[in-house]
Amino acid sequence: MKRHVLLFLLCSQSLFNVVVASPASQTIEHLGKMLYFDPNLSFQRTQSCSTCHSPDLGFVDPRENGVKKMASLGDDGHSIGDRNAPTASYARFIPDFHRTKSGQYVGGQFHDGREKDLKGQAGGPPLNPGEMAMPDKKSVVTRLQENSSYQILFKKHYGDSIFDNTDKAYLAMTQSIEAFEKTDFFAPFDSKYDHYIKGEYQLTTQEDLGMTLFFSKQFTNCNICHQLNKLPSSEFETFSNYEYHNIGTPVNTQLRTANGLGQQHIDHGLLENPRVQDVKQDGKIKVPTLRNIAITGPYMHNGVFKDLRTVILFYNKYNSKNSKRQINPETGENWQKPEVTENLSMKELKTGPALDDKRINALVAFLKTLTDKRYEHLLEAN
Repeated sequence: MKRHVLLFLLCSQSLFNVVVASPASQTIEHLGKMLYFDPNLSFQRTQSCSTCHSPDLGFVDPRENGVKKMASLGDDGHSIGDRNAPTASYARFIPDFHRTKSGQYVGGQFHDGREKDLKGQAGGPPLNPGEMAMPDKKSVVTRLQENSSYQILFKKHYGDSIFDNTDKAYLAMTQSIEAFEKTDFFAPFDSKYDHYIKGEYQLTTQEDLGMTLFFSKQFTNCNICHQLNKLPSSEFETFSNYEYHNIGTPVNTQLRTANGLGQQHIDHGLLENPRVQDVKQDGKIKVPTLRNIAITGPYMHNGVFKDLRTVILFYNKYNSKNSKRQINPETGENWQKPEVTENLSMKELKTGPALDDKRINALVAFLKTLTDKRYEHLLEAN
């Protein structure tokens, strides 16, 4: 029996040495992958980055959470957030948070851009009391040192003394996660749309109409905010200009009841960003990518709309005089007023004519073509 145990230990150690020694497992990207999926970096050891940004569902939170996926559940098992988890897919293309010469805020991570870049974003959730809930950076670094593989890889990439300085070790962790999030695993560009651009897929009549409508300012307002590259039908389009706009999204009353913030609480959007003091930015939210949009509902920064078609109808209400278009199909009641009534981007919202059902359905069909290949099987459920 002792001999068998000894052999098992020797084999285990040999396997560990092979794993650590293999070139693929020694990269910073692999270290970032290990960290991304590690629940030990949360206080109760129940959550990792992948919990709220799951690769199985477009890098959003797949859990029901008691609020129909509108927001995420914290590591403590009861804290509910106030915003829908944004997708981590294609996040590497979001520019660092900055203000243009014209005064427009652009880029940054989270819905309000409060973190300048991806490594900043990676460092936020572990210390957020409503998320992974670690008390401080030192506690996180202590957890890192529990893992012998981390000990080896951190020292390999960041120096033998990396764990002597808590801030440097924490930064190294975020840089490693950033490196992983910049890999093609998060941005494969292999949707039907991408294959169409390469001449490898023929759009259906409905999808083609939707694409024509999407890229035409004459017919819709979609590409005013959801087009990064100047020319339509170009490769590596992320379908966001990463600007900030207040589009009049209403309060999610169901979520506010569940998380205890109450109906009087106001999400000020960009104004919640500590770098922004301009009251004219109140209520503005960063334009999200439309990559995988068809399978990453519920929608809007607060998850207030369940269906993708509802979102398009919501935009259409600004241009339609048809009384039926002023009804939210998910509630059967009039669209609720904006949470923040000031600073609405009316110029952008009112561009283009009202759309009939045929064109709305065509837009939905086109948006489905932006789904990464590995998620296409999920389209039937959405």
